[in-house]
Amino acid sequence: MSSIHDGHRKRFKGEFLARPDSFPDHKLLELLLFYANPRGDTNPVAHGLMDRFGSLAGVMDALPEELMKVPGVGEHAVVLLKAVKETGGRYLSSRSRMDEIVRGTGDIYEYLKDYFYGARNERIFLLCLDGKGKVLGTRKIGEGNVNAAEITTRGVVEAALSLNASQVVLAHNHPSGLALPSDEDKFTTQRLAKVLEAVNVELVDHVVFSDDDMVSLRASGFQF
Repeated sequence: MSSIHDGHRKRFKGEFLARPDSFPDHKLLELLLFYANPRGDTNPVAHGLMDRFGSLAGVMDALPEELMKVPGVGEHAVVLLKAVKETGGRYLSSRSRMDEIVRGTGDIYEYLKDYFYGARNERIFLLCLDGKGKVLGTRKIGEGNVNAAEITTRGVVEAALSLNASQVVLAHNHPSGLALPSDEDKFTTQRLAKVLEAVNVELVDHVVFSDDDMVSLRASGFQF
């Protein structure tokens, strides 16, 4: 059984495939919602989301229970939006090339920034390098809540040894604050540097991300 919206949806999809970059945010949401609501008019739902959360990023970052307060948004729509956000983050991360050489703070930022894309909670990653600074891989060490995440010595050491790393960079984010290392961050850095040294792995740096900013403890003059 066809829907009165079928013709509109077909034209809409064709328009998107022809000029995806020209789609404004509300039309992109309208298109996405086709797949959560196969028959209904998703235009007012898309506008409702944009009005409530202010931007496409605001919609993608909103909590599921907040999203479902918008008329026309149910569980299918919430799952779709969250899946699109997660897929986008993983896509950006997977584009990082494994043959890159990390030579300094700028390279660290460029390589790791996508791992914290859209993160609402603290995340911890370990960037593993060989003796010449070639990227061997990145391991997720943990994830906590908006304010904290536990960095375990065992997790860091196991991740470094699993890739036979000679050097590592520890990275985590402050999703609700500034990219300024806390006293606990500094203590953790010194503790891990000693533990890694015992297994012949050098802690090259510990960096803290927040939005588009990153602070390097090494570049800030902190002694490991």
